[in-house]
Amino acid sequence: MLLSIFNDNSYAKEHDISLSADTKVLTEHKTTIKGEKVRYSAEAGTQPVWNEQGEAIASLFYTYYQRTDVKDNANRPLLISFNGGPGSASVWMHVAYTGPKVLNIDDEGYPLQPYGVKTNPYSVLDVADIVFVNPVNTGYSRVLPGKDGKLPAKEAQQKQFFGVNADIKYLASWINTFVNRHNRWRSPKFLIGESYGTTRVSGLALELQNSQWMYLNGVVLVSPTDIGIKREGPVKAANRLPYFAATAWYHKALSKELQAKDLLEVLEEVEDYTFDEYLPALAKGTRLTDAKRQQVAQQVAKYSGLSVQEVLQSNLDVSTQYFWKALLRDKGQTLGRLDSRYLGIDKKEVGDRPDYWPELTSWLHSFTPAINYYLQQELGFKTDIKYNMFGNVYPWDRTNNNTGENLRLAMAQNPYLNVLIQAGYYDGATNYFDAKYNMWQLDPSGKMKDRIGFKGYRSGHMMYLRHQDLQLSNQDLREFIINSLPAADKAAKY
Repeated sequence: MLLSIFNDNSYAKEHDISLSADTKVLTEHKTTIKGEKVRYSAEAGTQPVWNEQGEAIASLFYTYYQRTDVKDNANRPLLISFNGGPGSASVWMHVAYTGPKVLNIDDEGYPLQPYGVKTNPYSVLDVADIVFVNPVNTGYSRVLPGKDGKLPAKEAQQKQFFGVNADIKYLASWINTFVNRHNRWRSPKFLIGESYGTTRVSGLALELQNSQWMYLNGVVLVSPTDIGIKREGPVKAANRLPYFAATAWYHKALSKELQAKDLLEVLEEVEDYTFDEYLPALAKGTRLTDAKRQQVAQQVAKYSGLSVQEVLQSNLDVSTQYFWKALLRDKGQTLGRLDSRYLGIDKKEVGDRPDYWPELTSWLHSFTPAINYYLQQELGFKTDIKYNMFGNVYPWDRTNNNTGENLRLAMAQNPYLNVLIQAGYYDGATNYFDAKYNMWQLDPSGKMKDRIGFKGYRSGHMMYLRHQDLQLSNQDLREFIINSLPAADKAAKY
């Protein structure tokens, strides 16, 4: 039910196309999570981004869920959630993964009508409060006009908001304001980011420590990007093979011998081959003998479901674009990029890349009506502003991306800080083996490897869309949060 509307000349009027920098609507709810009754409040609002002169230069839309049947939040974890893009709204994990409501979809993640949301019985709201943050130009978040009533020039906006390091800087300051306003300084704090959001939260871990003096207990990387850890040349090419094998196994495109094995058994075999044979072969280039080249092509074909000729014609380096187009070409179908379980139909079967991404069209099919309905009808946040599923944040400045090193340094500085990586085996955009590679390269010394964990799922980029993995991934996240809370007498020291 609607509890209250805070209005300091800032309430977003129902028929006003502009949105005030500072507004919120608070509603009260109850749900059941893992058989336990949970009462919580939902705060949907906007909070300013301040410049050094104390002027509001942008307004970020957020949704904050707080359990209300807990007396003291000093020991209550706060999970701060970001999606990626970098121009993507914080909608995906909000209404499909960790929040108290999830999409009305089938058990494999495909759209159902009527569109909308239903109770999420696996949400981590039982163990942590959650705030979903929408960076500038995503969701309802927008740049604000200056004193002259005009928006800053595009170049000025890019410098302030649209780049790896600009994004991290202003979001750290915004988080500080949020924590102040909601009296969460004593709470254990966690960041979770998906896709480009993993770059964001990796950088935020150090920025929060060094610029806001805010220390974290955990960082969760869901379907991670490279986070500044370079994967180029032979490494980039070789790391695709385990993903190819997973997808081919799912579509029953492998030999009877491999199809008879469980997916994880196949992947263990392919991962070993990738490091021991395939990567060295790619690195040798023209030094590779013809006989060895033929041998490698045969093995890559065996694991990928492609023909030996296709592998040889690709110089042993098969692109993901080609794989998505070619694997099921004889059936007249293409594969999804972010989740290769999804199938598409192209105008022509010839070619070396699909016409469109079937998984993305499927997701927008269900997410867009659900989030617009949910925010306005169930959470009572009324506005005529368009909810940007994807906002204009380009050109995005990707220079000086040291976010992986920043995360390593933040962990070194903070003995309490742990990292969890979650990835789907059928994700071809940020493949799971790249995620493992990040984990292995994040801390070359190996001194902190016991504080970094990996969990894999039999789905794609948004592994939580598959009902079985919604339950499993939330439980993995729940256990990570609980296990990252130190005992009361355990000091942060080496």
